[in-house]
Amino acid sequence: MNGTVTAGIDGTAPASAAADWAARHAAREGMRLHLVHAPAHGPLDDLGAAGPEARRRWALGVLREARDRVLAAHPGLPVGTELLSGAPVPALTAAAAESELLVVGSRGYGALRAHLLGSVSLGVLRHTDRPVVVTRTPLAAAAPDRPEEVVVGIDATSAGPEPGMDRVLDFAFARAAARGATLCVVHAWPAPTTLVWSPGGLRPAEDVAEAREAQPRYARMLCEALRPWRARYPGVAVVEHVRSGAASEVLTARADGAGQVVVGRRGHGAGPRRIGAVTHAVLHHVPGAVAVVPV
Repeated sequence: MNGTVTAGIDGTAPASAAADWAARHAAREGMRLHLVHAPAHGPLDDLGAAGPEARRRWALGVLREARDRVLAAHPGLPVGTELLSGAPVPALTAAAAESELLVVGSRGYGALRAHLLGSVSLGVLRHTDRPVVVTRTPLAAAAPDRPEEVVVGIDATSAGPEPGMDRVLDFAFARAAARGATLCVVHAWPAPTTLVWSPGGLRPAEDVAEAREAQPRYARMLCEALRPWRARYPGVAVVEHVRSGAASEVLTARADGAGQVVVGRRGHGAGPRRIGAVTHAVLHHVPGAVAVVPV
């Protein structure tokens, strides 16, 4: 790793928010900022039938404008720009491989405008082995300066965090330490249910006694799992949030309003990786910046 944070920009508001977020992150952590643009990654409808040279000039203008904006906010920040070649997903994935962190906006183009997470951002998440931050606008533009809380969702067992979760915890603790923020660690466990009769028929209901018995057991398990990280980051205030229920619902509810949310994404080797249901839900429903860390 070379101390670089890369932001993919395309002339849109979400991409501008991504550049601003990346600049604030780089300035805070003493990193370099690399602004990149892939030729096919942009509002092509607005360019109409413009030829390759016109599109190139437009892309260079987007990079120049973004660089000037972040330098105005962060004088002295090392900022480089690059016009990438090739399709957006492989180009951005390659750029991410040369960085510690890739930051992208949240929306796609054309038929995919209705999706909260665009096809380019989703494609990069499935292919890169680097942490990726997906930002939103306008909240994400201010998120790095919100010191209140970083939220991380983890899986844990009595033997400690699930395999790969150490990378997620390292990332989350480091971000909280850099911000002077509280770190909230969220762990959801499946509540036991029974069927009860109601006027509408049979419905699931929590076994209250069993749930009350299980809650402290899971809380102790999480506390033990976090012990090495508390020792490694003694200055970070940690809040443990253990609840029964669907992990995606527990995490998205707790993450609302956080400065940054950190989740894992499993998968290794060649080819696209699967984005799990919890990470997918957080990316689509949490309004702040979401960091996805491969595990």
